[in-house]
Amino acid sequence: MGALHEGHLSLVAQAREVENSFVVLSIFVNPTQFGKGEDFDKYPRTLVSDLVALQEVKPDVLFAPSVHEVYANGIDDPLKPRAGALGSVFEGASRPGHFEGMLHVVSWFFELVKPRVAVFGAKDAQQLFLIKRMVHREFADSIEIIEAETVREEDLLAKSSRNRFLSPEGRAYAPELFRALLTVQEQITDGVKPSVALAEARTALEGQPLAKLDYLALVDKRTFAPIDDDFTGEAQLLVASVVTGVRLIDNLTFYIQEPA
Repeated sequence: MGALHEGHLSLVAQAREVENSFVVLSIFVNPTQFGKGEDFDKYPRTLVSDLVALQEVKPDVLFAPSVHEVYANGIDDPLKPRAGALGSVFEGASRPGHFEGMLHVVSWFFELVKPRVAVFGAKDAQQLFLIKRMVHREFADSIEIIEAETVREEDLLAKSSRNRFLSPEGRAYAPELFRALLTVQEQITDGVKPSVALAEARTALEGQPLAKLDYLALVDKRTFAPIDDDFTGEAQLLVASVVTGVRLIDNLTFYIQEPA
C-alpha cells in the first residue's frame, strides 16, 4: 500500500531473483481493507518518495491504479466472500471485512497481471495464508506464492509503514512484542507446555501500560487453527497489540517436536 520501506524493497529484490522475471509492483491504498474508525484517511500516501526508493530495485512496471479503476461499480458494491470463518478471527475479529477487501484487490491484480509468481511478506501471516488458500481454490495453484522473510530493525521490530506513528515511548516498547514470541518459542522448545508458555507471555504483555494486547495465539501453520498441548509440527505464534495508539502485528514460525 505504499509508504515503502526496506521490507517492501526486499520483496521486489526477491522477485528479481526469479528466473526470467518481469516484475510488476502494485501500490494501492485499498479502502475496503479499512474498517470504521481505522486510519484510511491518514494512511501515508508517499508515491513521490516511493519512486525514489524504488530506484534501488527498479521493478519493470509500477502499477498504481485509482480507486475507481479497482472498484468500477463503487466501493459499496458487495465483495465476493472469500475469507470464510477465518476472516472473523484474529485480525478479522478486530477488523471486520478487512480480509474480504484484501482478497478482492489481490484477486483483481492477479486476474489483470496474470503472474506466474507472487511475493508477499511473512509479517502478515493471516493475509498470506488466505492468499495461498485463494490461489488454490480460485486459481488452481497456477501462481507460485513466495513467502518473503520479515525484515526487521536492529532491535527486532518488524518494519512497517505504521511504525512512523509510534510515540518515542511506544517505539522503545514495540520490540518487546517479538521478544515475547521468542521467549514462548524457547520455553516450548525446552519442554514447557504451549498453553503454559502462552499464558505467561499473555500476562506479561497485558501488564504493559503503553500497549493493549489484542491477541497472542499459537496456530498450526498448515491450517491456521489453534493448537493444543499435544501438537507436533510447524507452528506459528501470532501477536497483535495497539502500542500508543498504533496497531502492530508480528509472528514467528517454529517446529514443535515430539517429547523425547
